[in-house]
Amino acid sequence: MKHLYATLLLLLVLPIVQGQDRLTGETFTTRSEILARNGMAATSQPLATQIAVDILKKGGSAMDAAIAANAMLGLVEPASCGIGGDIFAIVWSAEDQKLYGFNGSGRSPQSLSIDYFIEKEMNYVPFYGPLPVSVPGCVDGWFQLHQKFGKLPMETLLAPAIDYGREGFPVSEVIAYEMGSNYEDLKDQPGFAETYMPKGRPPQKGEVFRNPDLAATYEKIAKKGRDAFYKGAIAKTIDNYMKKHGGFLSYDDLAKHKSNWVEPVSINYRGVEVWELPPNGQGTAALQMLNLLEGFDIASMGFGSPEYLHVLTEAKKLAYEDRAKFYADPEFNTIPIEALLSEAYTSERKALIQMDAAADTYPAGDMEIETGNTTYLTVADKEGNMVSLIQSIYSEFASGMVPDGLGFVLQNRGQMFNVQDKSHANALEPGKRPFHTIIPAFITKDGMPWVSFGLMGGAVQPQGHAQIVVNLVDFGMNLQEAGDAPRMRHRGSSQPTGSTMTNGGTLNLETGFHPETLRELRKKGHRIGFGVGMYGGYQAIGVDWTQKVYAGASESRKDGQASGY
Repeated sequence: MKHLYATLLLLLVLPIVQGQDRLTGETFTTRSEILARNGMAATSQPLATQIAVDILKKGGSAMDAAIAANAMLGLVEPASCGIGGDIFAIVWSAEDQKLYGFNGSGRSPQSLSIDYFIEKEMNYVPFYGPLPVSVPGCVDGWFQLHQKFGKLPMETLLAPAIDYGREGFPVSEVIAYEMGSNYEDLKDQPGFAETYMPKGRPPQKGEVFRNPDLAATYEKIAKKGRDAFYKGAIAKTIDNYMKKHGGFLSYDDLAKHKSNWVEPVSINYRGVEVWELPPNGQGTAALQMLNLLEGFDIASMGFGSPEYLHVLTEAKKLAYEDRAKFYADPEFNTIPIEALLSEAYTSERKALIQMDAAADTYPAGDMEIETGNTTYLTVADKEGNMVSLIQSIYSEFASGMVPDGLGFVLQNRGQMFNVQDKSHANALEPGKRPFHTIIPAFITKDGMPWVSFGLMGGAVQPQGHAQIVVNLVDFGMNLQEAGDAPRMRHRGSSQPTGSTMTNGGTLNLETGFHPETLRELRKKGHRIGFGVGMYGGYQAIGVDWTQKVYAGASESRKDGQASGY
């Protein structure tokens, strides 16, 4: 009788308890959106966000604040980003009422060709050491973006990061984990341990870390401009360092570097325009996925349902087969973007999806063409300008190579090249930009900005972009909910230049999906997996033009923060 009363009491109380788990929002949401009228910044590290807001308060533009924040992230988040890497951006100009696209990716050394790897019977470019190093495009990107959209002098923008570099900062939790995750593989690379292991180990959470070498490098750039990096003392140091350690990147490669302004590409998804940058990045894959998803009644399936996750996964598989075949440097290839995003091609590809079974393999598209670890941030200012910016050195601590006394690691983006097949679109060639994973995103509605967002994390990015858009549009989530919602990540082959699937690949599902959903997906033939830290890191700013209010979001998977004033 005692147990019966307890059971009845539990049944009476349970609905009340379930209804009171949150004041507002979905159960998985970490917090409410941040709201402000004059400006907003969202980055993956709170100190960088605060610097961005400070720059906005000083009268700086959204671009000024973005550059200042990016410089700070290169200091406080060094395993993921820095001036040894590349940069991409989508910028809304309030004055011009249009979007601008920017590709700041660097090229392969002129003295390195695919024959080097073929002769040595190397099937892949290694992750570490001198061979994967390509020209860093970040600094040139800062100055080109600043010239077009900046207001305050570069010395003002880099000053906060310079001060923190000399005085030190406490390492935050997720970044401490990232800095310690693969140092054993990198500690013997020249200059790495001296810069990032001052006590013989990576810094721990809460430990004060300093990088006076990077502060000095930033000071040279602030005072002498972009040529200090590409034609001055910094370039000469990099050249000497690479020669000393068997590398191919040279002074001439740095001196010849140039970034590119590009036209963003878009598709209409249920009444909103979703914008990405064209290849050599992978943003087109997100658009291909959304085109396929628009052919299904996603809203009626419901978030987290086996039907939705099945369709999402199959759309990913299809888009990534095209990604592996076609995406590369457009200066060396003609890439059929218009055809890949066409209604006819989408219908043809959608017909391959079976609702009751996961595919083991899909063919890449067949069409006539000519042969031929990351940080994301977004900032908006009181004039209505918005910046969606992503910047990376590729894998955690990249090549591991730190030029003498400069305080930053050189990217290993060249690892993405195909060095097995000379006819492949992404085959290594001198002076060529590799296939790139980092992609900023933007959504407009009725011709005006609606959401500036990004989701860092290698190959997960197009998958993540598609999920964010679906969360916002189909499931009606707000910015914070859309980022905090549990995600899927399908993984096939680890190599970006080959097929994305082997026996269907593995569908990794983050904590938060119902066990019954997992069972139903297995019945359809999906191999279910789990992983830690593999689902990306999201930041976003949205606009309510009626109220003239910004909303900011920064998810709980990173150390980040959204803040405004």
